Amino acid sequence: MKNILIFFFLLANTTLFAQFDSSFYNKTLRVDYYHAGDSVNEFYSFDEAKIEPYWAGSFINLIDTFNYGHYFFMVFDVETGSLIYSRGYSTLFGEWQTTEEAKMTTKSFSETVVMPLPKKNARVVFYSRDKKGIFEEMFNYDYHTDNYFVSPERRLEYPSFDVHISGEPDKKVDIVILPEGYTVDQMGVFISDCRNFADSLFTYAPYSEYRDRFNIRGVLAPSSQSGSDIPGDSVWKKTILSTSFYTFDSERYCMTLDNKGVRDLAANAPYDQIYILVNSNKYGGGAIYNYYSVSVNSNIKAGKIFVHEFGHGFACLADEYYNSSVAYSEFYPLDIEPWEPNITTLVDFDSKWINMLDKKTPVPTPDKKKFRSRVGVFEGGGYSAKGVYRPAYDCLMNSFKDHEFCPVCQDAIVKMINFYSE
Repeated sequence: MKNILIFFFLLANTTLFAQFDSSFYNKTLRVDYYHAGDSVNEFYSFDEAKIEPYWAGSFINLIDTFNYGHYFFMVFDVETGSLIYSRGYSTLFGEWQTTEEAKMTTKSFSETVVMPLPKKNARVVFYSRDKKGIFEEMFNYDYHTDNYFVSPERRLEYPSFDVHISGEPDKKVDIVILPEGYTVDQMGVFISDCRNFADSLFTYAPYSEYRDRFNIRGVLAPSSQSGSDIPGDSVWKKTILSTSFYTFDSERYCMTLDNKGVRDLAANAPYDQIYILVNSNKYGGGAIYNYYSVSVNSNIKAGKIFVHEFGHGFACLADEYYNSSVAYSEFYPLDIEPWEPNITTLVDFDSKWINMLDKKTPVPTPDKKKFRSRVGVFEGGGYSAKGVYRPAYDCLMNSFKDHEFCPVCQDAIVKMINFYSE
């Protein structure tokens, strides 16, 4: 029986690989577009399409099964109409729409989606969630294989180096680390920081148990000056990715609006996830699901910042804290279920971690000592003290007092690791 099961497993994987091989080249099609609007309106417009030399994603799991993210895109074969690729993601524009500034002005953000390079003409369809959490079609781009304006030109070519390699990209989670605010003389520091990143990541479960499912590479791209912009302190630095603290006027939120620069630099290596390492000891960072993650390199809490932010960018984990100043206004509407796996409004708790609860654990779970070591449904999370619930009294997605991810977060991380490494 065991041999029969192995045979069918191999047959299934061979069939799925054949599907990839018939639909795609082992390269990346990158579609850049602009996403504009205000707090209630949004508009898409095409920018450019590029062909990049590497594809790091799975040859097997081409269709997204998580339904995570504020946005979603599907790729269809034009001739047959069949769905050949899809992914969910979120963006900085989606966060900005929930700020007070978005109620007063209109802004435009550069954004990108990537997919394996189609062998035949394909249509890329973009979706955005409405106020009820339902995806609505917003925009489409038609890729034609004979379109000579789709450029393979590389804008920011730099050498890459291996930090941790365990196998071929299509069978691993591939992380590319980009340097921000490291000068030419500090490239050695960046290499050391990348190794510290890997060491920190593999210190925490479940990453420690799945280190053989990861590849990590860095890109040697120096900046003119060391550090990052700190507008609140009138500090401005000439850096390769133009990161800045005080994103959305939140001091510790360090992000960049230079989406094209980030993607140009990331194209120097195969990647599923982009991580920007900022040469600063100031506390800060940020991350958005399937967009990019950011952390400073030398703050005393840098190790935990690394893994906390990667939880957002990689596994779509929500922040479980609620008592901290943020720029968002009603980030999670209480009448719909958040898509993140580690918070709930109880609108559809059956879709979350209900099966991980002890039968004697009440829902919601009281803040009492006897429940604090259990998986529960504790009120407070997603920047809201009321109406949003988290699965653990504490967790690395809540505070840095704890030293581990809760079981619900670990489960979500493992599912994502398996999705990318099959």
